[in-house]
Amino acid sequence: MRYLKYLFLLLLAGCLLTIALANRDPVTLNLLTPDLVSLLNVSYAVTLPLYMIVFAGIAIGILVGFVLEWFREHKHRAEARVRTEEAKTLAREVGRLKGTSGDSQDEILALVEAAPRKAG
Repeated sequence: MRYLKYLFLLLLAGCLLTIALANRDPVTLNLLTPDLVSLLNVSYAVTLPLYMIVFAGIAIGILVGFVLEWFREHKHRAEARVRTEEAKTLAREVGRLKGTSGDSQDEILALVEAAPRKAG
């Protein structure tokens, strides 16, 4: 199974390398529309190879997906935290009710020994 993972990663790296080599030409990325450039008299433009823009877009998409998923799972993490605290409280209560005598008797034997005995 480990070899399949390495084979998949090798194929993925080969595909990404092929895309990068095929798209090395510089591309100008304008961050503002021409109307906003003329209105603000500020031009924000970046010239990068096309593959860097594509890979940056993929990375930003993955990052946005992780953040959105983290927010979506917040209620589940909060519920788990409440349940964990509740379980700890119940475990402390069970320990308190059993006492800290440390006797590790079988429950059945403890019931038999605690039962009132008939005289006779």
